[in-house]
Amino acid sequence: MPRSGPGTFTTATASGKITGTSGTLRRYRVQIEEGVDLSARGTAEEIEAILAHPRSWAAHGRGRFQLVASNADFVIRIATPDTADALCARQGLNTHGELNCETTEGVVVNLKRWMLGSPTFSGSPEQYRHLIINHEVGHEIGIRQHMGCGGPGKPAPAMMQQIKGLNGCRSNEFPYSEDGSYITGPIVS
Repeated sequence: MPRSGPGTFTTATASGKITGTSGTLRRYRVQIEEGVDLSARGTAEEIEAILAHPRSWAAHGRGRFQLVASNADFVIRIATPDTADALCARQGLNTHGELNCETTEGVVVNLKRWMLGSPTFSGSPEQYRHLIINHEVGHEIGIRQHMGCGGPGKPAPAMMQQIKGLNGCRSNEFPYSEDGSYITGPIVS
């Protein structure tokens, strides 16, 4: 897995159906940094499935989403750690080669986290990808503040920075529980 890349991106040519039944429609495109061994189309389809999951934002009226190849409202970029750091730094964020961020253009996903998951997350890298997308798209739909653990043994909120530790919560990649309740915790700065 490369630490750095050229900083240029390939846009997935995939497009999809609208996910969700209420809320603002947000069209997004997926871009993969050139030189990274990920299929742009396959990754876009994986992200589309994450956003369509029954425990994700669209299933609970927090917005509708549609994968597009152009004319997007925001972009989800998967970038090498160095490129992710550079893109996030433009927003004044120091991601230390480890973190993801939300920018004025959309979401920046660190390739390392996409491929390996997080050492603090007990699930698979595929499960952690759900958390990355749900957390960063949560910011994209207007949830600006991070949350803390809601109590020992409870599932961690998707808006918790779980990579920084769980503080007694259980790893969780979804904004909503199986019964449809929003998973929350105290607001943290």
